[in-house]
Amino acid sequence: MFPIPSNCSHWNAFLPVWIAGCLGSFIAIPLVSAEPPLETILEKVTEDQLHGHIQFLADDLLEGRGPASTGDKLTQLYLETQFRTLGLQPIKGLGSYRQPFPMIGQMSQPEKEWIFRRDKKAIGEPFRYFDDFIAVAGRPEKVNRLQDAEVVFVGYGIQAPEFEWDDFKNVDLRGKVLLMMNNDPEQDPKLFAGARRLYYGRWDYKYESAARQGAAGAIIIHTDPSAGYPFSVIQTSWTGEEFELRDSQSPRMDMKAWMTDAATKRLVASAGFDLDQLRAKAETRDFTPVPLGVTLTTSIACEARERETANVLAVLPGSDPKLRDEYLVFMAHHDHIGIAASRDETGDTIYNGAIDNASGTAALLAIAQAMVHSGAQPRRSILFAAVGAEEQGLLGSKYFAEHPPIPNGKLTAVINIDGLNFLGPTRDVQVIGFGKSSLDGLVSAAAQSQSRTVIPDREPSKGYYYRSDQFSLAKVGVPGLYLHSGYEVIGKPDGWGKKQLDAWTDRDYHQRSDEYDPDWDLSGAVDDIRLLLNVGWQCANQDSMQAWNPGDEFELPRMQALESSKGVG
Repeated sequence: MFPIPSNCSHWNAFLPVWIAGCLGSFIAIPLVSAEPPLETILEKVTEDQLHGHIQFLADDLLEGRGPASTGDKLTQLYLETQFRTLGLQPIKGLGSYRQPFPMIGQMSQPEKEWIFRRDKKAIGEPFRYFDDFIAVAGRPEKVNRLQDAEVVFVGYGIQAPEFEWDDFKNVDLRGKVLLMMNNDPEQDPKLFAGARRLYYGRWDYKYESAARQGAAGAIIIHTDPSAGYPFSVIQTSWTGEEFELRDSQSPRMDMKAWMTDAATKRLVASAGFDLDQLRAKAETRDFTPVPLGVTLTTSIACEARERETANVLAVLPGSDPKLRDEYLVFMAHHDHIGIAASRDETGDTIYNGAIDNASGTAALLAIAQAMVHSGAQPRRSILFAAVGAEEQGLLGSKYFAEHPPIPNGKLTAVINIDGLNFLGPTRDVQVIGFGKSSLDGLVSAAAQSQSRTVIPDREPSKGYYYRSDQFSLAKVGVPGLYLHSGYEVIGKPDGWGKKQLDAWTDRDYHQRSDEYDPDWDLSGAVDDIRLLLNVGWQCANQDSMQAWNPGDEFELPRMQALESSKGVG
């Protein structure tokens, strides 16, 4: 006689099999599915769970979770032990819960002043590092030098054949410093999706674009609207150790820099030009690069070293023999900026990253716990992916996409969580990238079940879809979902939610003040997580995989990924 388990969360699923095993071939007993209703899964997500995980992950003990730091290793250990405790499995091909990836870390020491010259004579006043500009080394070499490099205004610095757009016009820009605008053209709705920013408007595209021209360096003009955040974010995000994938094949140049709008206007005026007039010229296809007639000589010392971090990955196996080798991915980045080089006025040195992204990592763990404790058995497998080094340019998700432990064509979709709502329940849910894939219908249905309204990206010019980890997977064809906090907070006056979120961006985003607050109202976060769980459950159980809408920019890589994964089990 087999012993009957006295306390088993999977007993309902186990009982018919146990009876059939006892009776053997004497009687045929049909196995009745004991799949828990969706509501049983959703109700297991609680505010207490989120508070507990965020409090730990954002604690000073973890030193801001900077890549390759002691705090990073503690974070990875915490995630691995949480996954292991839940009984989730590592990916078979990895043999571990971790997917390590090598990086190059670079500590840059730029000169403290820039002096621009015409005919070797200084023009205007010097520009000050940190206040007027931020610069980092573009190559992992002891010294990156620019010698009499001519400054050329290149508009947006975009080459987009599909829009018949080329800001460079075959001009020889080798050895130059390219001064370029952030964002992409937005005046014509037929070009670059109008006000919605595309990848062409991202800073990483700008630097790669400049390097492909053979430039010595590039300076991006910062404005709050074009960046989506104040210059203080540049000051905190670009002044510590910078990381890139060790084996990256991206083109390089000697200097990557940002300059404030005010400082750029002063530079351009001292060269005899008007920045607003140059910007106006750059809005048309016939724009050609404008040499400013001034040069920059500077150097950036660089201390480079090999470093390592890891993605932490765990699997809830699917139950359908035909679908269990396909996966729905829940993803969140576990890293933040780390420790500052000096203390602020309060004596603080740690970028705790409580909202960004201890909160998203907490949501990932809460979803995993809800799935396991409910006894859920999805048809497809579910992969929980806590990726590293997102703040360094989506490095962890990029490595995952380029070195897939599961073929990208076997991933039905990715649901990415980067920051949670801390203001309370909302009547709306903001979906970044709404209109791109079949996920739209699932999100709309899940929101309707909560009596909420789906709102497409409220600030499309900020290009959020290309700024978080779902973008890395989109580039290899995987449809992705990413939410932002709603604005319409229940019980608050109109405009209150937006005002609070704008204030958080201006005050706390990538600042030391992004710390855990036990008084946060995370009931709205619970609603958002339950919505994502609902969508994920549908993705994991539908007969068909998710797809990009016809004509979407990522439709072709999806077709290529599906084709390459045929026959792979």
